[in-house]
Amino acid sequence: MTGNLDEIDWAILEELQRDARVSLSELGRRVNLSSSATTERVRHLEARGVISGYAAVVDLSAVGYPVLALVRLKYPGNRHEPLRRLLGERREILECLRTTGDDCYTLKIATTSMDHLEKIIDELAAFGSTTTSVVYRQTLPYRGPARPTP
Repeated sequence: MTGNLDEIDWAILEELQRDARVSLSELGRRVNLSSSATTERVRHLEARGVISGYAAVVDLSAVGYPVLALVRLKYPGNRHEPLRRLLGERREILECLRTTGDDCYTLKIATTSMDHLEKIIDELAAFGSTTTSVVYRQTLPYRGPARPTP
């Protein structure tokens, strides 16, 4: 077992990562469990925090956010609360990772235009220096983890 997950747990996770809307009875069929056993397994994975939620995958361009950028932020200060407040207010900031190395944070930002991106970068620049990379294309969308191999 890896991380206290067995083969069936990993099979359930792989199926749910492919299609989180699959019915529990269909999920059970796919992993060779009864519907009640599948329901119990999924509830257990949720209770343990292995499954932390379910979400729709949204095409950013289709909803008016065609510009995607990765922004690295060097934050020389030690008071992170003002930055956390901005992160909570700006829904264009899709993801924020606290990182090691020269940069303190890496942010994934979706905007309606380059002008819109520039305004958000200007707001972030109040916290430190930024480096921005605009994404041409997402060649591999997020797909979730697979079972680790020893």
